[in-house]
Amino acid sequence: MTYFRHVRWTIIGLFAIAMTINYLTRSVLGVAAPTIMGEQGITSEQYSWITGAFQIGIMFQPVAGYVLDIAGLRYGFTFFVLIWSLITMAHGLVQGWLGFLALRGALGLVEGGAQPAGMKVVSQWFPARERGTAGGLYQIGASLGAVAAPPLVAWAVLTHSWRAAFFVAGGLGLVWLILWLLWYQTPARHRAITAEERTKILDGQEAELQQKRKRPDLRTMLRRRDMWGIALPRFLADPVWGMLSLWMPLYLVQVRNFDIQQIAIFAWLPFLAADLGCLAGPALVAWLQRRGVHLIDARRGAFTVGAVLMCSMMFVGIVQSPVAAIALLCVAGFAHQTLSVTVITMSADLFPQDEVATATGIAGTAANLGVLIFTLLLGSWVDQVGYGPFFILLGLLDLVGAAILWTLVRKPV
Repeated sequence: MTYFRHVRWTIIGLFAIAMTINYLTRSVLGVAAPTIMGEQGITSEQYSWITGAFQIGIMFQPVAGYVLDIAGLRYGFTFFVLIWSLITMAHGLVQGWLGFLALRGALGLVEGGAQPAGMKVVSQWFPARERGTAGGLYQIGASLGAVAAPPLVAWAVLTHSWRAAFFVAGGLGLVWLILWLLWYQTPARHRAITAEERTKILDGQEAELQQKRKRPDLRTMLRRRDMWGIALPRFLADPVWGMLSLWMPLYLVQVRNFDIQQIAIFAWLPFLAADLGCLAGPALVAWLQRRGVHLIDARRGAFTVGAVLMCSMMFVGIVQSPVAAIALLCVAGFAHQTLSVTVITMSADLFPQDEVATATGIAGTAANLGVLIFTLLLGSWVDQVGYGPFFILLGLLDLVGAAILWTLVRKPV
């Protein structure tokens, strides 16, 4: 057997590709929404229920996390990717808003396995000091998927139809599954890992967090302050991502008068900025740690910096220039991923390996509940009050999240 010196980085790279596909499949609808709504006669309120169905489905993340904690990543995650790929392709066959609503709910249900799986990969394959970087790298996949959606949809609309975009996105997931089954194993069972790398991983992890092979106790987890300390900030933070991925293309069309070509040129830029945020958050944490700041305090500090930057979101609806609006949305994308990757990674800092997917799922449920509430309110009121008040709200919520993070999360003794 050929041995590799850095198997853990190939594992996280492979998972980052899965995250790219995951967010591509969920972002295609948002970019294609102006075309689909016009063709299918879907109203803004009906669209909000379609996007809301996805958020309801994905709120079952604790179930997905529990399955992954029990079944393991190799086959558990294979199941989720297989089903979400097939459901994505089915979007290309649907007619009417109720059909989209049903498929989006089902897609959310299975795509909820991605974030818990990612943190489980990080907790098993990386020492504590590398968790932030590893988490940031796979979170880049989320932004890359959103970056890829506008050009994919533009190509599909201009050369075939919007339906082709869903067929391509779903097919990519099926191809990725082959690579996953060929390469993924745990550090204990992977045939290509060296003894040196395996030792480095295990010695760099907190002993109390290493896998004990027990079933997660949901009631005990829900009673922990730390659980709510990371869940509530995610509840307040993720509506920004919902705005960027689900509503920004509609905003650019309805308010800034963009066409499909302009969407393809500009709508990916906030997600490119978000990629930089995925790297900036872990880099800031590492910088603070080198200056003697405790890991948990460093993560809270990085989240707070992102929350302050997020205040720029308040001015998106005020500026006259479309270029200025795109620039502010880019700052928001950067700020969101800076703080988001930071708080998501904290589940691996605070919970054992055999609970980390479930903990990530619980926090993910809170995050997607926030998106659901926000998108239903936006769909109901946007035609009456416009987008401006919602941008102001999004600019302030993360400051509250930062206060909660500093108040509820306790540093491990």
